[in-house]
Amino acid sequence: MHRWKGDRMRRRTLSLLVASLALAGCSNTLSGVSGPLRLSGSAGQGSGKLDHLAILLPLSGPDAARGQAMLKAAQLALDVPGSPRLEPIDTHGTPNGAAQAAQAAVAGGAYMILGPFSAAETGAAAGPARQAGIPVLAFTSSPAQAQPGIWVMGLTPDQQVERLVQAARAQGKTHIAALLPNTELGSAMGRALVQFAPDATVRHYSGGMEAMNATVRDLSGYASRRGPLEQKIREAKKNGDRKLAAELSRNSVPPPPFDALLLADVGTRLAEIGSLLPYYDINTPTVRIMGPALWSSERARAGSGDTLNGAWYAAPDQATRTDYVQRYQTKYGSAPLALQDLAYDAASIARVIASEGSVSADSLTRPAGFAGVDGVLVLHPDGKVSRGLALYEIESGSPKMIEPAPQTLNSTGS
Repeated sequence: MHRWKGDRMRRRTLSLLVASLALAGCSNTLSGVSGPLRLSGSAGQGSGKLDHLAILLPLSGPDAARGQAMLKAAQLALDVPGSPRLEPIDTHGTPNGAAQAAQAAVAGGAYMILGPFSAAETGAAAGPARQAGIPVLAFTSSPAQAQPGIWVMGLTPDQQVERLVQAARAQGKTHIAALLPNTELGSAMGRALVQFAPDATVRHYSGGMEAMNATVRDLSGYASRRGPLEQKIREAKKNGDRKLAAELSRNSVPPPPFDALLLADVGTRLAEIGSLLPYYDINTPTVRIMGPALWSSERARAGSGDTLNGAWYAAPDQATRTDYVQRYQTKYGSAPLALQDLAYDAASIARVIASEGSVSADSLTRPAGFAGVDGVLVLHPDGKVSRGLALYEIESGSPKMIEPAPQTLNSTGS
């Protein structure tokens, strides 16, 4: 009976967290915090009040392998004396399973939930967690799932686009356009671009090569750029001035009405887009091509040839993973996947919170944020997460970091 009363009081205290997050500002009331709190090597010793941590993963079903991999990373982060107990709960990779897993975490007395994996699972788990006032560090990359008490830990389109827009503007690229597929990623990148560059021109396309071709032609204003030159060539030929006609035909077509272009395709679709850009005289370096962090994969760039030379994408700095990768290899005998970094950092944050003895808006949303294996990240009261990303440029078919990730972020990030 006494234990039940204690649990009720603890949950009542935790339920205040969501309300406080909705009202929280960005001021930091934690004294002595001047920079991101380093998660690597942070002590695990705490008061013992927060000793039960739940992680929601697809431990069975089609995504079981990824779920088990994420669990390994989280367990490694908690392989520190004094860390809280980690309870893995299977979501079976379904929204209904995620909702049931969240209810089990609540019933078990978890002070924080890590995961679940997908956007649909996160949406299903959010209800039980918020009702109980238990914060969630979800592994999804969908910005739509962010809300007070539910943080989106994945690398989001917003984070990438914000970094790219900043870099483009720093190089004097002020007229930005986007050529995006009608997919979830394309839509999210389009919304992000409008958010960070309100004057941007955004075009979406569906269907095959014909629709793509028409969209590129329209976006680039090709008819109005090429038309006057073609008219002059026709007039020269009509007047019998073949020399002038030949000279005019060698003239360059004026550049398109933008100096930076955001794409979101990968693989075959990216190669198809790439074949259309030079055809419509959308050329680098006049136009800076930018795209998603998915371009870090050689497979995603396959078939694009020289089209992406000089293109940018934003992603975490791989150098910050070095110590973590070594620890993981020592324990498990193989290198971790980039996706596993989310579970490691989320578990590390949960460990740090446990060592502080209580869950509060200040501890989770400290303006300086945390320094994790993928760089600095700041959790905001609305569930969004800002990340310090490096800038990469593709040169001769391979990515090269041209700007390192920032070591600190201001408190008003995305």
